[in-house]
Amino acid sequence: MQNTALAPRETLVSALNARLTHHGATDVLRAAFDAVPDLALVSSFGAESVVLLHLAAMVKRDVPVIFIDTEMLFAETLVYQQELAERLRLSNVRVIRADDIATEDADKTLHQRDTDACCALRKTRPLQTALAPFQGWITGRKRYQSGTRAALEFFEVEAGTNRIKVNPLARWAPQDVAEYMDENRLPRHPLVAKGYPSIGCAPCTSPVAAGEDPRAGRWRDSNKDECGIHFVDGKMVRKGAPQ
Repeated sequence: MQNTALAPRETLVSALNARLTHHGATDVLRAAFDAVPDLALVSSFGAESVVLLHLAAMVKRDVPVIFIDTEMLFAETLVYQQELAERLRLSNVRVIRADDIATEDADKTLHQRDTDACCALRKTRPLQTALAPFQGWITGRKRYQSGTRAALEFFEVEAGTNRIKVNPLARWAPQDVAEYMDENRLPRHPLVAKGYPSIGCAPCTSPVAAGEDPRAGRWRDSNKDECGIHFVDGKMVRKGAPQ
């Protein structure tokens, strides 16, 4: 495919979505790297992250992988991140931390007073800074994660930044994720077996009981269910799981 990265973003995105309608995640990734060479992959190294990381490693092992260490993650997540990067031989993992935690949350209690402000400080702002040099980024978002993502396409233009967002797993179902992990013998996040189907920062994540929504343990007993890294029309999306 001819490099069309300089074409108007909406035109490029429409053309890619039309051409790849019946293609799988690997083809989407190959087309993404061809059309938008300056791409980063953002990963939380959470419960389902290994699928996208494995696919990306097969297509472009040196893709920049941005991992935001909020400094409030579970120890298991930090160990899993290191082990997974080594196992998949990802050669360009970038661990990003906020620069201003000491001044804005010195006693580490901001999450108790204002969860949105804590997420903005520790995750959203550092991510936007890390993505600034890139024309686009790859996410693990899927249509089944929420009603707001029911029509999610493989490619979209991010409002406010004009970056291209690539969603190779948009049309995957939960069973597709599980089967891919099994077929490729991919290691699970150790907290999944302990009742954590969705994993974020330790203070704001709790185990989920049988029959509960998989995201019930995120910011439990509050109306918050999104950290804020995904936006629609320049506003934080409050529904659906992050990648």
